[in-house]
Amino acid sequence: MKFFDKLERRFGKYAIPNLMYYIIGIYLVGFVIELFAPDVYTYYFSLDAAKVLHGQVWRLVTFILQPPSSSIIFMVFTLYFYYVIGTVLERIWGSFKFNVYYFSGVILHIIAAFVIYFIFGWSFNMSTYYINLALFLAFAVEQADTEVLLFFVLPIKMKWLGWLDGIIFAITIIGGYLTPVMPKAIWRGFYNAGLLAGNSYTCYVMATCALISMLNFIIFFFATRKAPGRTYTQKNYRKAEKRADKARKNAGSFNERFYNANSEKSTWDSANKPYINPRGTKHRCAVCNRTELDGDNLTFRFCTKCAGNLEYCQDHLYTHIHVTGDNNNQNTQKN
Repeated sequence: MKFFDKLERRFGKYAIPNLMYYIIGIYLVGFVIELFAPDVYTYYFSLDAAKVLHGQVWRLVTFILQPPSSSIIFMVFTLYFYYVIGTVLERIWGSFKFNVYYFSGVILHIIAAFVIYFIFGWSFNMSTYYINLALFLAFAVEQADTEVLLFFVLPIKMKWLGWLDGIIFAITIIGGYLTPVMPKAIWRGFYNAGLLAGNSYTCYVMATCALISMLNFIIFFFATRKAPGRTYTQKNYRKAEKRADKARKNAGSFNERFYNANSEKSTWDSANKPYINPRGTKHRCAVCNRTELDGDNLTFRFCTKCAGNLEYCQDHLYTHIHVTGDNNNQNTQKN
């Protein structure tokens, strides 16, 4: 993510804000073309690698005109759904990262079309299906608990729809490459479900198309996403646990009492007795006598097991001997 942050600082000013407005507009234009002249997109605008190599370079851009649906009713709901997905992602990531995510998907579609053409000799017309699927999966990861109405009736969380699409995506790739060794009954079942093609050659093409086209999702969510930072307490949790275990083992021993009384140049009575600092400090460790003036990173907590409202720093909160009696009779109990 540091590399990506550097890119954003350098090229962030070129990001297109509200990119989803333009994408929805492009889909609307494509839908009108599909509605009144269905063959125009295939003959002139689709991503055909062979025709691009023969000079029709505009196809590298115009292929995104293909709308996500050809039905007027479903088109309205689909465009609204993708508009919500895109605007939410842009709000979460910022315009630059959303731009990079979407346009990297477009570039990967172009790369997939040429890889399929050069390896398999097939001018496979790449659609916008995997571009939209990448947006959907990204939204399912970022907003996993958001509920949508499946079939406009059943409420379901986005994470379950994301898992379902992820399984279908995995079957397309893994199953596509394993068709030569896959039992025919399983292959036939996937074919009848529309997840695999009817022959190995087409399965290889579809698997390659899916794998390359979805690399932007794979890279963004398995390589560039950083884990949330840990707090100071979380980073030192194991160390505190070791000190607490040591204190529990030696709680009643003379060595532990001697350590508490002398390792910090203090006496037993002063180490376990409240202290009023003449400089007016608010916090003081009952073991080492340190206050908030001794360091900005010091943290103080009261021990609920000790009598007298004693306060300890983070280094002695788990290692001190609990004070349960008065100062004349120091009764202790194990941590």
